[in-house]
Amino acid sequence: MSVIYDVEINSAAHYPAPGVVELVEIAEAAGFGAFWKGESNSTDPVVLLSAAASRTKTIKLGTAIYHIYGRSPVTLGIQAATLQDLSGGRLLLGLGVANKSIAAWHGGVFDRPLRRAREYIEIVRKVAAGERLEYEGEIYQTGRRFQLSWKPRHPDFPIYLAGLGPQMTKLVGKIADGVFINMATPTKIRDIAERVREGAREAGRDPAKLEIIAKCRVSLNPDRAVARSRLRQVLTFYNLADHYSDMLKGLGFEMEVTAIQNAFQKGGFKAAMGALTDAYMDKLPVIPGTSISEIKERLLPFAEAGATRVVIPYVPATEPVVEDARKFLQAWGK
Repeated sequence: MSVIYDVEINSAAHYPAPGVVELVEIAEAAGFGAFWKGESNSTDPVVLLSAAASRTKTIKLGTAIYHIYGRSPVTLGIQAATLQDLSGGRLLLGLGVANKSIAAWHGGVFDRPLRRAREYIEIVRKVAAGERLEYEGEIYQTGRRFQLSWKPRHPDFPIYLAGLGPQMTKLVGKIADGVFINMATPTKIRDIAERVREGAREAGRDPAKLEIIAKCRVSLNPDRAVARSRLRQVLTFYNLADHYSDMLKGLGFEMEVTAIQNAFQKGGFKAAMGALTDAYMDKLPVIPGTSISEIKERLLPFAEAGATRVVIPYVPATEPVVEDARKFLQAWGK
């Protein structure tokens, strides 16, 4: 299966909303398969994707990752159906169960992630397809007789689930259209892909039909030290974050992660950044590239590991960020 390259615009920098829409137009012209937008405390994906839909024709529009605590499944079903109509059926819906912090921001409690994901996806699918709904789940209930007031023109779209651990990635194979993998090396991608396919086989589904979507962050600058600088900031965050630091330790980077965490305890974020060496960075799924040809070459191992889509969250190395990202997108398309 040939790999599709996508782009994501929201990593490690605030891109002004109007600039993002302009960048999606450039990404479409450059030949990227999809534009992805995530959420935590950054700009809202569906709002930006709607604006992008009205200014583009072919590029797919994805959420990477929309958190299930941010809105009820009925609300997301309505949003998905609306964006499908608006874009002519270009939505790729990436969902995640988030973490304790994000759940708390939205007044939620982080519990039973597998059950939550299963019920949430079932409701979203039914709502967006225009079906009548009276859902009585263990976690979610939708009351009596909900149904969209119109018949959606594009009721089918893929739903991907973010996953790293064994249980979640197996569940992906059973209920979703593919897995969304963040911060994993090609070796780890291969392991996750196998677990997803195992889950699919157990559920009597065709494992070959599932997408394996992996992220590799990229910065482009003729000076490699400049390209590294912003990536170092992003990677430090991941080495300090709960699930990711555990995964990185599991990949054999215990010594490096511990050094960064110890530096953080003693001297804060700046000290932690200082403890993240170039040698360690070069083993992680990031590319501080000095040319597009180098970046394209270094992305190949992700496709070889089984990724069907490789998402490139572009991390601008210089200000203004929209200008830096524009240069990357245009260089990619040449």
